[in-house]
Amino acid sequence: MSSIPNLLSLRGSARGGRGGRHRGRGGTSSTSGPGHDATIQGTDTDAAVSRLSAVDVGFLNDPFAQFFVQGGPGAPVRRLPIINRGTYTRTTALDILIDSFIFGSDGLSSASSERQIISLGAGTDTRSLRLFSEAKAKGVTYHEIDFPVICTRKLNTVKATPLLMRALPSPSVGDKGSWQAKTDDGNQYWCHGIDLRELAHADLSAMDGLRTDIPTLLISECCLCYLETSEAKDVIKWFTDKIVDLGIIIYEPTDPDDSFGQVMISNLGSRGIVMPTLASYRNPSQQEARLKEAGFESVRKLTVKDIWTTWIPEEEKERVNSLEGLDEVEEWDLLASHYIIAWGWRGQGFKAWDRR
Repeated sequence: MSSIPNLLSLRGSARGGRGGRHRGRGGTSSTSGPGHDATIQGTDTDAAVSRLSAVDVGFLNDPFAQFFVQGGPGAPVRRLPIINRGTYTRTTALDILIDSFIFGSDGLSSASSERQIISLGAGTDTRSLRLFSEAKAKGVTYHEIDFPVICTRKLNTVKATPLLMRALPSPSVGDKGSWQAKTDDGNQYWCHGIDLRELAHADLSAMDGLRTDIPTLLISECCLCYLETSEAKDVIKWFTDKIVDLGIIIYEPTDPDDSFGQVMISNLGSRGIVMPTLASYRNPSQQEARLKEAGFESVRKLTVKDIWTTWIPEEEKERVNSLEGLDEVEEWDLLASHYIIAWGWRGQGFKAWDRR
């Protein structure tokens, strides 16, 4: 989970922890400037540490996570059990949606079913690496967008790490600050050093390799929440204006008005982080309306708590529970209720999502 507040402060405890994944653009009293941008870039470190913590404990299987934490493989990291469970649940939910988009309801892809994914504010996310290391992924074009300094750092990490080079072989730098790699399975990876505040006003040539003729999935994993509401709308519109068969997944905090939500906002604010769109989309219903207004014909939404309850099989819950004890059950319910995944789609390529 991203930039989690002091989870036990509602009970007056001094314990707490931070970690997770809040990354993207915008979000302080000013949504531009080097100080603000550095703050947002720094949240990606929290994301990487939380991901590695969940991997080390056994929640997730991700051999690539270790290379994106300062200190490299073997660096000591450990989040609170409640943070590990949040990271696991969010990651699993996105994996379910993304896998069903790529592979369909039967879990198989074919050469005739090309797919495209665009991850906003991707940072050190390893999903593209995990996907491309799976032999069954074929014909996938995967774009990541983030600040130029983040994209350059990721390129350097890939080039310095043999395991990453096997997933993204022979990376090459393009003309617009992007870099790319292609696999023998026909997969393409593009990393774009673009500020989303600028992309919203650019033409199609701003993104090398972008396809507008195949089903495409747009992912905002705590990214658009850092933009001003009008800017976030402009980014989504940039893609809806260009791609007919389009889906979107948004993962963001929700319900800031109750006591827990106020603590969450206060703790984020103490780090210089606020989320302008949270003031506009304050609850799950408003997130749903947001996607419908953006032109997505079918829309779904679930809190992380609901996902844990309904999407995670009982035997998997037992496995997760056996990894480490979770004493803060009430806090978990509060935390998981204050994060939402909303997803919507229009056009072809999202048939499997009808079952969710």
